[in-house]
Amino acid sequence: MRVRKIAALVAIPVVATAALAACGKGEDKGSGAGGGGTVSIGIAEPKHLTPTNVNDSSGGQVVDSLFAGLTKVNPGDNKIVLDAAEKIDTTDSKTWTITLKEGYTFHNGDKVTAQDYIDSWNFGAYAPNGQEGNNFFSRIDGYKALNPADKKATPAAKEMTGLKKVDDKTFTVTLSQPFAEWKAVMSYNVFYPMPKAAFADIKKYNEAPIGNGPFKMKGSWEHDKKITVEAYDGYKGTKPKVKTVEFRVYQQPTAQYADLQANNVDVMTAIPTESLGSAKGDLGDRYKLSPSSSFTFLALPAYNPKFTNPEVRKAISMAINRQEIVDVVFKGTRKAADSFVSPVVPGYVAGSGGDAVKYDAKKAKEILDAAGGLPTGSLTITYNQDGGHKEWVDAICNQLVKNLGIKCVGAAEPKFADLRTKAQAKTDIGAFRMGWSMDYPSMESYLQPLYSAKGSSNYYGYDNPTFDSTVAAGDQQATSEGAVKKYQEAEQILVKDVPVAPLFFGQNVFGHSSKVKDVFVDARSRVDLLKIDTK
Repeated sequence: MRVRKIAALVAIPVVATAALAACGKGEDKGSGAGGGGTVSIGIAEPKHLTPTNVNDSSGGQVVDSLFAGLTKVNPGDNKIVLDAAEKIDTTDSKTWTITLKEGYTFHNGDKVTAQDYIDSWNFGAYAPNGQEGNNFFSRIDGYKALNPADKKATPAAKEMTGLKKVDDKTFTVTLSQPFAEWKAVMSYNVFYPMPKAAFADIKKYNEAPIGNGPFKMKGSWEHDKKITVEAYDGYKGTKPKVKTVEFRVYQQPTAQYADLQANNVDVMTAIPTESLGSAKGDLGDRYKLSPSSSFTFLALPAYNPKFTNPEVRKAISMAINRQEIVDVVFKGTRKAADSFVSPVVPGYVAGSGGDAVKYDAKKAKEILDAAGGLPTGSLTITYNQDGGHKEWVDAICNQLVKNLGIKCVGAAEPKFADLRTKAQAKTDIGAFRMGWSMDYPSMESYLQPLYSAKGSSNYYGYDNPTFDSTVAAGDQQATSEGAVKKYQEAEQILVKDVPVAPLFFGQNVFGHSSKVKDVFVDARSRVDLLKIDTK
């Protein structure tokens, strides 16, 4: 599933703050591959830790510590670089030959081989296994045989024909169609290798995954409390500077922020909106900003009679003063969105969102009037209460009331999962808040999942065959440069149709304790665990 939601929750630790304060402060200068002691990072409770089943930010942060992929996103510039792969070759963007680096082992000592990748990918793609990352394998030849249209039918095969072992360190991947961005896609966590031991008892494995990365599990997942990993001495890649990382589970951002102020947690990757005004003063030089791939937008569902007319959608988008909300609500820590894709990906062009993202209250009202007005004259904006969105949603409603002469009210769903369930069922929840961050650095990661008719996160019923075919044409280009040109053409179709109102590009607004240094949060809102160190 191509779903990477931004509304990660962090908050009250399940164990007492006093108990937390007694450990993980970076005071233990341990030895081994890390040697830099222990750091603590606040996360939400992950859904899963099996790589093919992880689609949330918190789970992604944990499995990124445990595994090394064939490629990875370089934290500094978001470029794709080789990781566990020695080389990746293709002449046609359809058949890819992958050669593994020597010396990589799983944390149980088993050598990582080409067959481990093949077995793991087949496991993720086999429909009866119910893996949330299943869709990522859909480009590989033979995927359909593992995923029959009739969900109740037994698949015709258990292995994709597009995966072939050459030898222990080499395998080929044949796609059903050329896809120039495949090297970038393989950086995503669903493509991590799992050892043979994983498939003997996948439920047991999920509690203590055996990976091939810089850290290994220390004990098992302590649900709703913490997940602890320690540096793996046998890792052949760049070794971490710290010995241990404790991922602490929080349920409320305000509680985690209190711990951050008190030096009781070392890194908080997202400071709560309500604390942005005081955070710089509270934290001093422990307050940090870094580029994020997050993108917040207002879904204007085509299945709802209020939003069937694209001119109505355009009027709503133009009536929103994004910069005012950035300045007043977010204290300058976000950026007004001027495109349908994030500035961190190749192919972004400033202002490519056209008139729909330019604030013009007078013109917006004229467009709405010419379109016959908003049906019923009232609008509801639904948001998830667990993500801290009330203030900016209320601000948008106030602007729409003033600029368009309509009624508008915000409506909270308790959890993002609740909002998503209602959107999938096409329940009338009006317009609704959605968020996205990249799975890999490509325009395609923002276009296909969100706007294609069969996109995994197209919850608003947008359906334009020309858009779909243009994205597909980009996928099939021989080079990334050729793909970008087609993706840019596809974006211009969105500019005309306005299926959503782009709102804000995120920045990571994070903080750290006085006990750590070299803290960097990357574009996917994850702490760079190879860089962080204790003082």
